[in-house]
Amino acid sequence: MLLVEDNELNAEIGIELLNTFKVIIDLAKNGEECIKILEKMPEGYYDLILMDIQMPIMDGYEATKIIRSFNNNNAQIPIIAMTANAFEEDRKHALQLGMNEHLAKPVDIEKLKDVLTKYFNHEKREK
Repeated sequence: MLLVEDNELNAEIGIELLNTFKVIIDLAKNGEECIKILEKMPEGYYDLILMDIQMPIMDGYEATKIIRSFNNNNAQIPIIAMTANAFEEDRKHALQLGMNEHLAKPVDIEKLKDVLTKYFNHEKREK
């Protein structure tokens, strides 16, 4: 899983929270770094991206647009917005840009668990 979060405290909390689900987590500090990591790693390496929206250099919306334009299977990777932008229009905008889900911060652990269960490929990690 790739966590894209510019705020150090939020990243630490996110990693601690995600560790309870026993997943392997890499961190990108902005959308540009996320794109570079995806281009560097083998196609299909990540099962899921948790994407903050408001970040310096490149925001989560722009990163999502670029990922969705890839010419490989990474274009289909589930992208979950995790953001303080919690209004209904924010959720709709994220989905229109190609994100699969929208989770408001602070993240509800049960909602996160539901999303991980829905999208995360456990069988791949067990092999």
